[in-house]
Amino acid sequence: MTHKPDHFTVWAELPVTDLDRATAFYNKVFETELQRDDNGPNPMAVFTTSDGQGSAGHLYPGTPAKDGNGPTIHLAVPGKLEDAMARVTEAGGKVLSDPITIPAGRFAYAIDLDGNSIGLFETAA
Repeated sequence: MTHKPDHFTVWAELPVTDLDRATAFYNKVFETELQRDDNGPNPMAVFTTSDGQGSAGHLYPGTPAKDGNGPTIHLAVPGKLEDAMARVTEAGGKVLSDPITIPAGRFAYAIDLDGNSIGLFETAA
């Protein structure tokens, strides 16, 4: 039997050294409001979806991989990719690539304030 779930990615976790600082970075870059949750064993800031469905993830206090050496998590950007790339730089992160076009849309690689590798993804129109 072949396993083919509706949503293969269940959850993504990004370790950060300063939860408040990282939350501000992601809020700015993705024009969102991560939800703080202190109910578990560790505080976290949760990425939410518009309908509460689909995969999401969170930031948590932890030890990130060295700059860009961990896995890359691609996140949907609002609006144009280039605008999100500019917000990364304004918020203190680094853009590592020019836009890359694939059939599903366009993306660029970046690293956040802690060196986590992220993909900024704009879906095709």
